[in-house]
Amino acid sequence: MIFLCNKLYSGKKTYTTSIFWKAGVLLVKLNGHSPVDLIINNRKRIEKIFAILLVFSLICIPMVGVNYDLTEYLPDSTSSAQALDIMESEFTYPGMGRVMLEDVTLYEAKNIKDRIADVDGVDMVMWCDTSTNIYGSSQFIDYSDIEDYYKDGDAYMDIIFLEKDSSSRTHAAVREIEQIVGDRGLVAGSAVSDTNLGPTINAEVARVMVLAVIIIFLILTITTTSWFEPVLFLSVLGIAIIINMGSNIIFGEISFLSNAVGAVLQLACSMDYSIFLLHAFTEEKANGIAPEQAMANALRSAFSSIGASGATTIVGFLALALMRFGIGPDMGFVLAKGIFLSLVTVLLLMPALILRFQGLVAKTQHRPFIPKQWRGFGEFAYKIRKPVLIVVLLLIIPCYIAQGMADFTYGNEAVANSEGTAVYEAEQQMNEKFGQSNMMLALVPLDGNITEKAMTEELGDLPYVKYALGLASALPEGIPEDFLPDSLTSMLHSENWARVIINVRSAGESDAAFAYADEIRSIIDKYYPGEQTYLVGVTPSTQDIKAIIVPDNNLVNIVSLLGVALVVAITYKALFLPVVVLIPIESAVFINTAMPYIYGQRTMFLGFIIVSCIQLGATIDYSILLTGNYLDARAQGDKKEAAVRAVTVSAESILTSGMILMTVAYGLYFMTSVEAISGLGQLIGRGALISMLLVLFLLPECLIIFDRWIVKPGYAEKKHEKMNRIRGKKLEIPVLSELHRQRLALHAQLRENRRARHKAFRSRLHAVLHSKNSHPAEQEPDSKKEETDHEHK
Repeated sequence: MIFLCNKLYSGKKTYTTSIFWKAGVLLVKLNGHSPVDLIINNRKRIEKIFAILLVFSLICIPMVGVNYDLTEYLPDSTSSAQALDIMESEFTYPGMGRVMLEDVTLYEAKNIKDRIADVDGVDMVMWCDTSTNIYGSSQFIDYSDIEDYYKDGDAYMDIIFLEKDSSSRTHAAVREIEQIVGDRGLVAGSAVSDTNLGPTINAEVARVMVLAVIIIFLILTITTTSWFEPVLFLSVLGIAIIINMGSNIIFGEISFLSNAVGAVLQLACSMDYSIFLLHAFTEEKANGIAPEQAMANALRSAFSSIGASGATTIVGFLALALMRFGIGPDMGFVLAKGIFLSLVTVLLLMPALILRFQGLVAKTQHRPFIPKQWRGFGEFAYKIRKPVLIVVLLLIIPCYIAQGMADFTYGNEAVANSEGTAVYEAEQQMNEKFGQSNMMLALVPLDGNITEKAMTEELGDLPYVKYALGLASALPEGIPEDFLPDSLTSMLHSENWARVIINVRSAGESDAAFAYADEIRSIIDKYYPGEQTYLVGVTPSTQDIKAIIVPDNNLVNIVSLLGVALVVAITYKALFLPVVVLIPIESAVFINTAMPYIYGQRTMFLGFIIVSCIQLGATIDYSILLTGNYLDARAQGDKKEAAVRAVTVSAESILTSGMILMTVAYGLYFMTSVEAISGLGQLIGRGALISMLLVLFLLPECLIIFDRWIVKPGYAEKKHEKMNRIRGKKLEIPVLSELHRQRLALHAQLRENRRARHKAFRSRLHAVLHSKNSHPAEQEPDSKKEETDHEHK
C-alpha cells in the first residue's frame, strides 16, 4: 500500500480508470441518488450499522477456532490424510510427548513413570521396565542395554496419549505431567508444543500489535499535520480488523498463521485508504467547498485509486486460495476478506467520521515535522538510476535461480520446535543426553500375527530404530490374543488394522528422516505386497506436505502475477504498462526470496510462497503511484524532468507506507518465538524495503526506457476533464415530504422542551442548595445574642 493521499492533495492524482466507480454506481444506485449521495445523507445510519457489527464481531471472536496442525490441511487424496482418518476412527491419532528425569534412581523413575501412566489421557509410557526387571539386584542389570532410557542417573521416557496433540484432554494431561515432573526434569514433544503454542502466539502477537500501533501512530503524526488524524485512521482500521476477526466465524476454524498475521497485515496494508480519503477531503475543503460537497468530491476522486490499490492486494491474497495445501485457501480468504472489509469501512464509515470530527481535526492542527520539498532526493534518484539498473540486471538471474535452492522446512517442526521456546531448549537437552526421538506408526492389515511379528522384528533390527513394538511381537509365545483384556489389545489391534509403533533416532524433518521413512515403507511393503498399508507420523506427513506444496508455488506465482497485471492493465487502460510497473516489484521478489540461500538460513517453504503474493500485492501500489506521477509530469515536460518530478512527489508517500509495512513485519520477526511466524515477518519486512528502493531508484529508468510505448497523447486533457466532471456533480440532498418535515419539527420541539425542563430543574436545585448554604450564616447573629444574654443572666 502507499500513501496515495499525498499524491492527491499535492495536486497530482494517480491516473486510474473509472471502471470501478461505474460498477459501483450500477450496483448501488437507488431512488435516483448516486452512491456518494446515499453514503453522505445516511451517515448516521451507517455509524449505527457499524456499531452493531462491531459488537457482534466482538462476541464472535472467541468462538473462532484456531488450528495449529498443518497435517489437517493435507488434501484427502494424500496417504497421510487417509491414514489419519483410519487412525482416528480405529485407534484415535495419538499425541506424543517426551520426559527426561534428572538425578533419579531406577526406583524413583519407576514411581514417577507409574504416576504419569495413571494420568487421564495417557495411553502408554515407554520405558525400560517393559524389558528389564528394575527391582532385581543392580548386579544383574546390564545398564548398556537400557542406556536409551537410563544413563548417568537420568531417565528418559516416551509418552503416547490417547488423543491427538491438539485435544483438550491431551492438553490437560500435559499440564498434569508437568506438575508431576516439577523441577526434577523436563517435558517436551509435539503434544507439549501444541499445548503451549496457542498461549505463546497469542501473547506475542498481542505485543506486536501494541508496538505496531504505537510506531504507526508516531509515523502518522510525523507525516500528517493534525494530532487527531492518526487516532481517526487507527480507529477506522481497528473497527475493520475486529469485524474481520469476528466474521472468521463463517469458516468455523482458521489456521494459526491466519490468526497470527491477519490483523497486523490488514493494518499495514490498508492504512493508506483512510489517509487518502481524508486528505482528498481536506484538499476539496481548502478550496472553499462546503463539507458535505467536499466529501462527495473526495469520494468520487478517490474511489478509483482506492479500488485499484485494494484490488491488487486482494488479487495477490486470493492467489493463495488456488493452493492444494489447505492452509493456502485458509490464509488467502482470511486476508482478502480483511482487505475488502477495510475498503468497505473506509468508503462507508470513514466519511461519516470525518464529517463528525472535522472540527476536532482542525483544532488539533500542528506544523509539518518533515519538509515537503523532496527535489534533491528526486535528482539523486535520477543520477544513480543507470548504476542501479546495471546492478539489478547482474543480480536478477542468479537470484531467480537461488530462490529455490535454500534449506527449506515444510512441516510442523517449524511451528512447534522453534528456537528460543522452552520446548525447543528441553528437546535439545534430551537429544544431547539420549539422542533424538521420532515416533512413527505403521498401519497394516490384520492378516495374522506371524507376518506382523516378522516385520516388527526386522524393523526393530534397523540401526536407527530404538524399538518397534507391535502386539504380535509383545505377545508371549503360546498365549492367544483372545486371552488378553481388550483394554490392552485395542491399543495395537482394531477390527481391521494392526498398529506398530516405531521409534526412530532422528529429527522429524531432515534428509535422514526422509530416507529412514522410505526404507521403513519398503520393509512394510515387502511383508504386505499388493495390500494397502500406511506409515503415519511427523516425517511421513512432512513428506506429503512437501510433495503438495512445491508444485503449488509455481501455480500461485503465475496466477498472482497475471492477476495483478490484469488489475494494472484495467486501471491504466494499457496492455504494455503492467510490464513496466511489475519490473521493480518482481525483481524485488526474486532478490528477497534468494536471501535465505545467500545467508544459509533455513526457512519455511510455506512462508516462501505466501510472501511472494503478499509482497507483490502490497507493494505494487508503489509502482502505480510513481508511474502515475511520471505520466502527470510527462504531460508537461521532458523525460528527465518527469522522472525527477515523479520521485519528488512520490518519495514521502512510498517511504512512509513502506515504513509502516516494515514496522509491522519486523515486529513479528523480532517479537515472536515461533519460527513460522517470525520467518514470515522477516520475509515481508525485507521485501517491503527492497520494493521501496527499487521503485524509487529503478522504476524511473524503466519509465524513461519505455516512454514511447506508455505515454499517450491527450492524457493531461482527459484527466482535467475527468476532475471537472467530478467537481461539477452536486450533492443531492433528499427532498422531505410535508409529513416528514412536521415529524422532524415535532422532534426538535420535544428536544427543546426537554432541555428547558432540565434547565429549570437545575436552576431550582441550585437555588435550594444556595439557600441551605446561606441559612446558617444568617442565623449566626441571633445565636451569638442568645449566648450573650445567657452569660449576663
